[in-house]
Amino acid sequence: MTNLREFISTVPTGIFLGGAFEDREETFDVINPSDGSVLTKVASASQEDATRALDLATSAQGAWAATPARERGEILRKTFELLIDATPDLTLLMSAELGRALPDSKSEVAYGAEFFRWFSEEAVRIRGDYRHSPAGNARIVEIRQPVGPSLAITPWNFPLAMGARKIAPALAAGCTIIVKPASKTPLTMLYLAKVLKEAGLPDGVLAVLPTSKSSRISALLDDPRLRKFTFTGSTEVGQSLAAQGAGHSLKTSLELGGNAPYVVLEDADLPTAIDAMVTAKMRGAGQVCIAANRFLVHSSIKDEFVAGCVEKLKQFRVGNATDEGTTVGPLSGEDQLEIVTDLVDDALEKGATKHFGELPDGLEPGFYYPPSVLSDIPAEAAIASSEIFGPVIAVTTFDTDEEAIRLANNTPFGLAAYVFSENLTRALSVAEAIEAGMVAVNKGALSDPAAPFGGVKESGLGREGGFQGIDEFLEVKFISLPL
Repeated sequence: MTNLREFISTVPTGIFLGGAFEDREETFDVINPSDGSVLTKVASASQEDATRALDLATSAQGAWAATPARERGEILRKTFELLIDATPDLTLLMSAELGRALPDSKSEVAYGAEFFRWFSEEAVRIRGDYRHSPAGNARIVEIRQPVGPSLAITPWNFPLAMGARKIAPALAAGCTIIVKPASKTPLTMLYLAKVLKEAGLPDGVLAVLPTSKSSRISALLDDPRLRKFTFTGSTEVGQSLAAQGAGHSLKTSLELGGNAPYVVLEDADLPTAIDAMVTAKMRGAGQVCIAANRFLVHSSIKDEFVAGCVEKLKQFRVGNATDEGTTVGPLSGEDQLEIVTDLVDDALEKGATKHFGELPDGLEPGFYYPPSVLSDIPAEAAIASSEIFGPVIAVTTFDTDEEAIRLANNTPFGLAAYVFSENLTRALSVAEAIEAGMVAVNKGALSDPAAPFGGVKESGLGREGGFQGIDEFLEVKFISLPL
């Protein structure tokens, strides 16, 4: 732990404004979920800091938008390279402040960095259009221009990637951006600000404002100079903030809650479906918005599937997130531990069966929850309709494809889904019928910086990543010229 403390002391803890880190008298604690100790104190931005950040972003907007796309792209590419070089530091940092096992944090560095490489290439490919009006009386010219100063609010569960997924396309498009990281995990975003400055990002183009009171930053939604809002987090908070920004028609994208079904048809390759569960569910101790949440398994293979999941979970090692060998760390905090505990206890009280789920002896006093397998989930149990955000596999059965689709769609959310079948036509038919923005077929990995990420129904608006990601920060302008 001495080495961890020494390392944390080198990480910026001030707010990032005008290209510099600034301390503040008011601070808040960043907690290590593995043992409940205070990692460090971070400066808490005020509402005045938020206004100053928007002042700077507004002033810098014109010059940044006019910066050649190739130059913007080269800054993003340099950021990608610096992040990859910093993989050991970022891996340790994320595991320390989030409580996620080192292998998962290392994977996030590669994933988060890739957004900067992807959008470094998209920066130089912003397209327009030229054509004649069908009436033959005008030339139609379409151009895409940066929407302007943007505000991003990011969650705690992916402290690098969720910021990268918003910052990279904003910068590629020519937008300045203010970022409010989650108070649980602000250190990674501050580290990213340091990397972007080293990569050559001009002062004022980016601000990072950790704070103990989110309302200080969200107050910017009432300022008409702000032209874009992008949010990842809970549905209730995201919808409330979007309504606030609607007062001046703020361009908005939201990535909200999920309740992903994991549909295993009777002709599925069971070893594949069981192996894929590890990625789809156990990454980050299940604290992933696209994590499989409701395991819908054909009744004829339920016992074999449950037994296979139990054997897989027995191979996980629960422990301090920064220890080598740990594969499942603690949950992010006491609040998250209480939510998962209550969901499981409620299911068991209402008749669910528990097949696996005990913590090992000798753990530190952190926020640990055991990898668990439940089956026979009653429809009235809260876990049947709530996002678990923990390492709990909750299995429900079905008998027909139509029933599986009905159960999968029986939620107000539609972010991600997983389908397993050896018949590709059947798998595609089910995937097309499921109401979700993203569906993985016969695999547990889903996210890809080169693919559009987002949901339908109450899971959000817009898409991040892929070719669509940069469009969220661009406006189409029509210019009419005479023939």
